[in-house]
Amino acid sequence: MAWTLITGASEGLGVEFARIAGKESRNVILAARSKDKLEKVADEVRSHGVEAVVIPADLSNMDEVDRLWSEATDGREVDVLVNNAGLGYNGPFEAGQSWERELASINVNMLALTRLMKLAIPHMQALPKGRILNVASVASFTPGPHMATYHATKAYVLSLSEAVAEELRGSTVTITALCPGATATNFFEDADMDGVRLLKLSKPMKAKDVAEAGWLEARIGKRIVVPGAMNKFFAFLPRVSPRSMTTRIAAQIMGKH
Repeated sequence: MAWTLITGASEGLGVEFARIAGKESRNVILAARSKDKLEKVADEVRSHGVEAVVIPADLSNMDEVDRLWSEATDGREVDVLVNNAGLGYNGPFEAGQSWERELASINVNMLALTRLMKLAIPHMQALPKGRILNVASVASFTPGPHMATYHATKAYVLSLSEAVAEELRGSTVTITALCPGATATNFFEDADMDGVRLLKLSKPMKAKDVAEAGWLEARIGKRIVVPGAMNKFFAFLPRVSPRSMTTRIAAQIMGKH
């Protein structure tokens, strides 16, 4: 039986993806930094009668990324990769104390994701089929003052996903970029987003609903998935508005009171 590898699987969307895979009787490989949290998720997934392997890894370290893939594919065929791990930071770009967090965000959001795709595609091409689901963001569609690095990394994820999906057109491997907006996870707390206006404009979507939307569309190979009416609006706005205007709007939304 083929396996599903999920990064960032210890909380939020990662947990929901693991639950979906388990309910579909898919074996899973769960990766994140916290072994204890992963073990709890693994125990829940195993209740569906499937196997769940835990591989703790810090994806801001490229050696750890390579180790993760090596261990995940040791005697296993991985035909679904969910690149869900992601980091962000809310605050002024010039703040020197944010550098370590932003460097980690670049490494996890871009480099680790790219490396895992590079490793996964040839592996999947040797299988009957393969699905790669990259968790981008509605932030992919516009620059984001106050979260400049995060928005830039997610724009990269969307662009890379679309480009590689086109390269793979007609093959048995597909790439899907999931672009959610505000989602009810611990991301906001981790990213120091308390007081951000975005969270007052609309109620965050449930992580379960976001994960299900991305999973279902990835199964049929859809390239871009934007769940939620408000998120679709924010994704469409940059197409019809001057870029300077959408950037100013983003600055207001992502700023704090």
